[in-house]
Amino acid sequence: MVAMMNWGHAPVARWGRSFLRLKAGATILDLGCGGGANLAVLLKLCPDGTAVGLDYSSVSVKKASAVNCRAIAEGRCQVIQGDVQELPFADDSFEQVTAFETIYFWPNLEEAFQQVFRVLKPGGSFLVCNESNGEDPKQEKWCDIIGGMTIYTGERLFELLWAAGFIQVEIHQREDRNWLCVTAQKP
Repeated sequence: MVAMMNWGHAPVARWGRSFLRLKAGATILDLGCGGGANLAVLLKLCPDGTAVGLDYSSVSVKKASAVNCRAIAEGRCQVIQGDVQELPFADDSFEQVTAFETIYFWPNLEEAFQQVFRVLKPGGSFLVCNESNGEDPKQEKWCDIIGGMTIYTGERLFELLWAAGFIQVEIHQREDRNWLCVTAQKP
């Protein structure tokens, strides 16, 4: 299942990554890292950088660790099990935080966004990328099929990010696919 997520989410993730502005030596946190495919790409985009992947699922942590075993051995990557509502990192730790296809499952988005804000360095960026922009009623079927899933609109994410203290919140949409990417910056 986790390997299928890596494959199935690749197109929207590729599109979402086009909104990143990464430095070669960036420190990155990928929340809900799943099978680790995005983590691997982020490390390639930042050849002198480091990345941490965090996921709630032990199965995902195992798969992401296997996918990124070389970077882990080189000391450029860590994959840990954890909760977005209680990020186990010091304040101002990362220059970039990403969340690909994961916020649907976060039980308290306000709390999670406050945690992201806390661990971002001043001037750091947060990117959320979703396959559904919350505007297609047909997508709501997934909320019935998958317990605990919530689909958000760009406007709702804008409000929540702004309330958490983020600035320069930008909504990007690919209308032909109903994809959504939101970027925000910590002042």
